[in-house]
Amino acid sequence: MKLNNIDGKAIALDDAVFAKDYNETLVHQAVVAYMAAGRAGTKAQKTRSDVSGGGAKPWNQKGTGRARAGTSRGPLWRKGGVTFAARPRDYSQKLNKKMYRAAMCSIFSELARSESLIIVDGFDVKDSKTKSMVAQLEKYDTKSALLVGEESDKNVSLSIRNIPNCDVSTISGLNPVNLVAHDKVVVTESAIVKIQEWLS
Repeated sequence: MKLNNIDGKAIALDDAVFAKDYNETLVHQAVVAYMAAGRAGTKAQKTRSDVSGGGAKPWNQKGTGRARAGTSRGPLWRKGGVTFAARPRDYSQKLNKKMYRAAMCSIFSELARSESLIIVDGFDVKDSKTKSMVAQLEKYDTKSALLVGEESDKNVSLSIRNIPNCDVSTISGLNPVNLVAHDKVVVTESAIVKIQEWLS
């Protein structure tokens, strides 16, 4: 397929990457898996074996008139352990490489179909001023954009960081979440070539 860049020049795109049917189920699975992998899972509590003390039996089994007690660190006691204590866990989900790439192709194809994919020669930002980036975004006719370049650009990163709903990424930083979270995805021509090599 062909897609016109912002200057009207036709850019040839690989159908294997930019002309796939939209698979909503697969895209949803990829987004959920990516977000799940980012969870810390560091919640932890102490069981009765983890808390200090409780080595000796608090009082005799019989003769005191009180209930039997084998340890002072049981779940019913103050400073005792938790019955079903939480443990650090891994929330990540398995997603095959083939499925992940298919989901990314599906997203890029839908972006191209819905005219949400904008191809540019480069980001014309000469300084790190937010004002310069705002003027650039006006050319793209959007207030929510993800800028994707082949390599990181310090001026682009600094000029966009104070603009809400906008972000910048390199090809290695692309993921299903940041692609679907913005209204427009602006990609340089050199980055498009690398994306096709990666996903085809």
